[in-house]
Amino acid sequence: MKECFTLNVGGCLVKFARPQVMGILNATPDSFFVGSRCSGTGDAESRTLALLDEGADMIDVGGFSTRSGASDVNADEEYRRLAEALEGVRKAAPEAIVSVDTWRAGVARKCVEEWGVQIINDVSGGTLDPEMYSTVAGLKVAYVLMHMRGTPANMQQLTDYADVTADVIEWLARRLAELRQLGVADVIVDPGFGFAKTLEQNFRLLGELDAFRQLDAPLLAGMSRKSMIWKTLRCTPEESLNGTTVLNTVALQKGAQILRVHDVKAAVEAVSLMEMINEATQED
Repeated sequence: MKECFTLNVGGCLVKFARPQVMGILNATPDSFFVGSRCSGTGDAESRTLALLDEGADMIDVGGFSTRSGASDVNADEEYRRLAEALEGVRKAAPEAIVSVDTWRAGVARKCVEEWGVQIINDVSGGTLDPEMYSTVAGLKVAYVLMHMRGTPANMQQLTDYADVTADVIEWLARRLAELRQLGVADVIVDPGFGFAKTLEQNFRLLGELDAFRQLDAPLLAGMSRKSMIWKTLRCTPEESLNGTTVLNTVALQKGAQILRVHDVKAAVEAVSLMEMINEATQED
């Protein structure tokens, strides 16, 4: 478990000495896990307080469900949802590290300039809005570069890889180089579990997750309650907490430095227990 990384957060270089837990707050009516949904500023404020009480290091706010088959949302509606939620987040925790889950450069800019968001989490890796990279570079915020093919509507038809791990790493490496050439120094990489991947490909990526260390960038794993868990276990997203914790623990063993989760307490406990194992087995 690689523990230490740094990020420029709101103009300050922050050193993280242990894996971080990013709690999910969805300002959407149709996210696949009902427990993550918030409606309005008050609801977002309450969820933020709950996530922080459980030990969240970061809050990830989304206004556009990217699950397969989700309804399309225009930019104005996406930002309206995000603004309501971010107002609640900032009321609850003015200094919190906040990420916004959006692929639209214009929405990203408003969230940074109006609400002090420090991280942009782009599920498209810059493929859906050609202005995203230059926008992030200009704003000087951290950026989550996630692998996806196509759009959420058609991504599950685009799962043909020669070698899924090698292909995803190559794709991320090319885009990481492009971002760095533009001056984006703080890039977090995400293999994109569940996005243009079959069930078997998701597990292959997890099993080979340590190969992503070659990218020399903080590694985010986002598997919380996803179909790779509940389809395998033949249960529902609501019944997938135990499976999520198991896979998050594997991800930590293989070098994940940020866990993006619905259930913060369980993830924080996994991080703490893994740290104990590491400390107990370190050579003098």
